[in-house]
Amino acid sequence: MTALPGIALKDWRSQGLSFTFGKHVIRYWAAGAESAEPLLLIHGFPTASWDWHYLWAPLAARYRVIACDMLGFGDSDKPRPYRYSLMEQADIQQALLAHLHIKGPVHVLAHDYGDSVAQELLARHEEERFNLASCVFLNGGLFPETHYPVLAQKLLLSPLGVVFSRLFNREKMASNFAAVFGPNTQPSEAELDDFWSLVAGNDGAGVMYRLIHYIPERRLRRNRWVSAMQKTDVPMRVIDGAVDPISGEHMVARYIELIPNADTVLLQDIGHYPQVEAPEQVLEHYLQFRQQLEQV
Repeated sequence: MTALPGIALKDWRSQGLSFTFGKHVIRYWAAGAESAEPLLLIHGFPTASWDWHYLWAPLAARYRVIACDMLGFGDSDKPRPYRYSLMEQADIQQALLAHLHIKGPVHVLAHDYGDSVAQELLARHEEERFNLASCVFLNGGLFPETHYPVLAQKLLLSPLGVVFSRLFNREKMASNFAAVFGPNTQPSEAELDDFWSLVAGNDGAGVMYRLIHYIPERRLRRNRWVSAMQKTDVPMRVIDGAVDPISGEHMVARYIELIPNADTVLLQDIGHYPQVEAPEQVLEHYLQFRQQLEQV
């Protein structure tokens, strides 16, 4: 069990706020001193910003932390029919910062699907359309060639995706989570209930086959995003659960091959959700990264 207390989902939801992006309502959270450096937390698929609940208070003690449930996720709107896009999700992050009158520079901590959104923000930084101070990636498909999707993701992408999406339930989610969490850090039944509440809310299972098209979109954007990572001066770090079958140690090996002066941390025996499985370790390595920046 983690020593960090976390935040119960009911309490987390009660602290949420809303803003409008186009015609859609986006739920977001903000904490910490407004004068502190802004830290944008970007969640993964198929869950939501509650993924950060163990880290929320300790990070808010140091930074102005900001997170939203992206369009199609958690407690935000889940429009259908709709063509979901990682590019638009990056637009939403920028719109949230504008809503909060934050002009940057902004630090980013991202996970999974959120890694791709962070990569797009990094590319926009290189184009002088975003002010990025640093970026830390947790487990995610930074390189399509090292992203190994689980069976559920493959089915969602297949011609049967719409059917599988409708049949997706808590039991299927639990089975998939069991496969990607570490052997000794499996989610509890209560955690699975809460994760499912966020996935299933507002008929969320019905949009999963639409959201999953982030996988081919990653392939489409690969050169743009990897090129930005290779040439940027923005400090970056990867903190990665090593035994994650989707984007574990093999992804970090590729990162070291491709990214100059690669800064990586491998968490042994930890799977795809390090911020949930080993939040103390993630916090330690994130704060160490930030301390190094302050010493430069």
